[in-house]
Amino acid sequence: MFFRIPNWLRYEIREQWERLGARLLPARRWINQQNPKIIIGITAASVFLLLTIVIWMWPEKTLEEVELSVKAWFYDLNTGQLFVGKDDQIPPIEAPSGPLRIESAAGPLQEGGPAGVKAYVFSYVDEPNESERFIGFLETSVPREIMERLESIKPKAEGDTERWGYGKLVRRLEDKYWVPGDSDEGRTILKEVYLPNKNGERPDYCPPE
Repeated sequence: MFFRIPNWLRYEIREQWERLGARLLPARRWINQQNPKIIIGITAASVFLLLTIVIWMWPEKTLEEVELSVKAWFYDLNTGQLFVGKDDQIPPIEAPSGPLRIESAAGPLQEGGPAGVKAYVFSYVDEPNESERFIGFLETSVPREIMERLESIKPKAEGDTERWGYGKLVRRLEDKYWVPGDSDEGRTILKEVYLPNKNGERPDYCPPE
């Protein structure tokens, strides 16, 4: 929030300034003719006084740090429904439907564990409604015990896609199995999302409101 001088204060300052200007008009003419340095000094003093008033009147709450909450889409594997969570949460996370059921478990996700995975939602229109959005792909994390083994044998990724996908698993909504995000299969899934439709349009990511 930026500081704004109240209207009543602005009007009062302007009125007083006009009155002062009328009274000092003869003196201003003399100053302009005799000593321009006085004008510079008065201007500097006026600016300093204005800054002092602004700092004194600045609301304290504008100096406080504001914590921004960034949201992300998540997908409930038990119900097939989207829900909203914080973007910094690492999937799988707890889902509204509770623990993962056996019929929804696949690959590294085990029955009884968290049922929420991250979902990447896209649309071909600017302000889509629910029917105009689609899930491009899902994301979860490589289990910690597997990740520890990978870190000991796998070299560091170099490309942007590889770095993003390292330690992540992705799959299409209709797929049954997860694939590493930095694998050829994972990169194919990411590329497919941005393919143009029949009208030549490419989709944009739709963050939750």
